[in-house]
Amino acid sequence: MDALILSRMQFAANISFHILFPTITIAMCWFLVFFRLRFLKTRDPAWEEAYYFWTKVFALTFALGVVSGIVMSFQFGTNWPGFMEKTGNIAGPLLGYEVLTAFFLEASFLGIMLFGRGRVSERVHLAATLLVAFGTTMSAFWILSLNSWMQTPAGYEIVNGQFIPTDWLAVVFNPSFPYRFAHKLLASTLTAAFLIAGLCAWQLIKGSATRGTHKAMRTALVAAAVAMPLQFLAGDMHGLNTLEHQPAKIAAMEGIWHTEKGAPLTLFGIPDEAARTTHYAIQIPKMASLILAHDSEAELKGLNEYPGAHPPVAPVFWAFRVMVGVGTLMLLVAWAGAWLLWRQRRAVVDDQVVLPRTLLYVLAGMTFSGWLATLAGWYVTEIGRQPFIVYGLLRTSEVATQIAPPYIALTLTAYLIVYGLLLVTYVGVLKYMAENPVKHAPQLTPGALGKAGV
Repeated sequence: MDALILSRMQFAANISFHILFPTITIAMCWFLVFFRLRFLKTRDPAWEEAYYFWTKVFALTFALGVVSGIVMSFQFGTNWPGFMEKTGNIAGPLLGYEVLTAFFLEASFLGIMLFGRGRVSERVHLAATLLVAFGTTMSAFWILSLNSWMQTPAGYEIVNGQFIPTDWLAVVFNPSFPYRFAHKLLASTLTAAFLIAGLCAWQLIKGSATRGTHKAMRTALVAAAVAMPLQFLAGDMHGLNTLEHQPAKIAAMEGIWHTEKGAPLTLFGIPDEAARTTHYAIQIPKMASLILAHDSEAELKGLNEYPGAHPPVAPVFWAFRVMVGVGTLMLLVAWAGAWLLWRQRRAVVDDQVVLPRTLLYVLAGMTFSGWLATLAGWYVTEIGRQPFIVYGLLRTSEVATQIAPPYIALTLTAYLIVYGLLLVTYVGVLKYMAENPVKHAPQLTPGALGKAGV
């Protein structure tokens, strides 16, 4: 394997590990805001218990996201020096804005959020939580703005091989950004909701549930039941935008080899890029045109229209089906849980959640289902952009490092070992916390209680 392939593998490993954690924290902090507001309104200690338990989960997740993000940022220089050399006038400021307006905001107020209880007033503590939540969202805003610009570049001119911004509004709010941003925020909501529901289900199974567990479980299931249909709607709008700006990606996602009107939807099959066909395809006539263009007779361009300029088909084809399949399962499970909660609403005592044991095991098994859907969607986005790093303008091969392949292979191996250990440790710590929630319950001294009301 040459330096290009190894660099792509290394960056893929880093981004795959890193994205797991922001996908949780972006939305989880808004769950914490909700828990805090409910406590301040009702003064029910169960809401505060939920807040402090999940604050610890948030802090652990945030820390891993920061560490992996710093490592990933160095790879722009080590593995992709040509990228910053050619696009640095656009990518540099956007990454800088993310640090200045988002990361510093999160880091500054995270300390108050974690350790301010009993030391600052409840209003200040709530404000700190709100600002951390806002910071996580702004972080996603800037990162996705850059990524979307790489997918649908706008507001630039090329001078001496370098991309120069001519309209920053067009750069930031490029054609695919609104859809990608909405899609990501909803993905984060679902990932955090299923993490919360899954760990709460595990607590109910193990008999370690507290009153805060029931509050958090109910909130997570309702949030997931509401967000999942919105995600399908956002995905449909995102698909229409991708068809307009990146038709080769759509063709790879659907396994459309030849341009045709009334294209069928391929549910499953085995793409064969050498033979330019999909073996054993199970298809629904005209459905691809109907879904993608909202017209059953619409013409969809096939991969034959993009010789040498379309992504590898099989990874994009299968990743898209994994994303949709996991999303559909999440929808069914969330709706089943929300429906059961609605049915028992009049018989509920002290907000207790009573769900069938089978559903609890399903929820526990789907604790990290949001990760699977997110990674699959990310692979569709990133692999689907190939062979370009800036779509249609700059090929990935033009900006790769010239470092000797053995050195890249060595660091790739080290990353995979470290990330594997960190991931196992993270899951293990969450399991331990779920099974021992009393040790993580908030403790207030009488003096601190007095200060909390200031």
